[in-house]
Amino acid sequence: MGDPSEKKRRRAEDDTPKSKKKKSEGAGAAMEFSITKVHTPQVSPPVVAITPGFLLRDKHAFDVYEKVPQQANKRRKSGGIPQAPEMALHSSTHVSIDYTARETEQMLNHYLAIVDPKTKEIEIISAKKMMVRHKVRAQQEERKEPGEESAAQTNYERRTALGEEFGTRKAKKALKSVADNAIMASTDNLGQAENTMLQNVKEVFATSATKEELQAAVDQVRPVPKGNYNAEHIQDVYIPREIIGSEILNAVPVMDWQEAVRNNEAVNVPSRFVAHRIARVAANKEDKERLQVLRYLLWVIILWVTTGKGRERGTKTIAKRDKLRELLSPAPEVVIENIRRKFSDNGVMRKEHMELLMTHCCVFASIIDNFEVNMNDLREDLKLEQKQLAQYFMEVGARVKQSKAGGVMKHIAKLQLPLVFPRIRSGARR
Repeated sequence: MGDPSEKKRRRAEDDTPKSKKKKSEGAGAAMEFSITKVHTPQVSPPVVAITPGFLLRDKHAFDVYEKVPQQANKRRKSGGIPQAPEMALHSSTHVSIDYTARETEQMLNHYLAIVDPKTKEIEIISAKKMMVRHKVRAQQEERKEPGEESAAQTNYERRTALGEEFGTRKAKKALKSVADNAIMASTDNLGQAENTMLQNVKEVFATSATKEELQAAVDQVRPVPKGNYNAEHIQDVYIPREIIGSEILNAVPVMDWQEAVRNNEAVNVPSRFVAHRIARVAANKEDKERLQVLRYLLWVIILWVTTGKGRERGTKTIAKRDKLRELLSPAPEVVIENIRRKFSDNGVMRKEHMELLMTHCCVFASIIDNFEVNMNDLREDLKLEQKQLAQYFMEVGARVKQSKAGGVMKHIAKLQLPLVFPRIRSGARR
């Protein structure tokens, strides 16, 4: 334990007596004033204005605008304190600047004190705190008589702006109606430049192609076999010797098929459409041309199903010449080159080549089936969707319909006069 003498000792208290009198903070005594009256003016109250960012040096006359709250009467009836009207000031007496003052801190009450040093009385008056903003007035258009008309127009614009800012709903609606009518009137009174432009547009449309001319142009470039669309009989529309060529068609061998059918021997071909029709077509010895079209169609189908994916997007490549001779055997070289050149460009099939091949197949199938084709077999051979094949048949002028027999749905494409081609799609009627 520590020595008792080392314990902390209390500080010696100051024996000097403290003065109970408070010292005066100021040298002189303040003057006494008394508030005599708190005045709430009936007219527009005085304004305590601030001008942030600029100095309002000149004296400008401000016009006063007030907006009375719509629910003021209801509040008075319910016993609540009526809301003071909203006030705004505007001045356009400056040469190029407009001044607008709006209330700030509406939830606080502001007052001005008027001091009379003689009678030592203070009168307090209710005031509004407002903020003044300035804006450079836009340059008005030059008028022929810049007199009373110009001043009236400026005053109207000011009244319109204030009405849109502080007006009632009914007043704002009326101002909007006037503006809409002015816009409609301005479109009726077009100048010479606008009338000239409209006249040029009319001339351009007058010389533009009609819908019939556009349809004729589309028919000419449609990727379909060459046909005689003015023929009186359906057999004369698509003629095989004109589509394929007489020399090429005569080079197509069919004697082996005729002998096989005569001896009741089976003919194996990689096509359902051709296999189901060889016996019927080859049995007619007098119609050798149709059998030649059937074999030409077989080689076109083989060309299509043996294509590969091309280097470019959306293209296909056909087999090389040596491989193609093996696939199309026993086709003569002239027939192979004819098929290769007709449906490809140096061994590359693009979209136009593919569409041309499909429409040729549709025409050949129609010729073989007496212009009324059940599309199921051909759809399987070409590996197409039903909708796609129907579209190709319609491109050559056929009508497509459905029929159900024995629980099996058949899709029939029929060629008959007059041929019906797809029309140009027109926009929706407005």
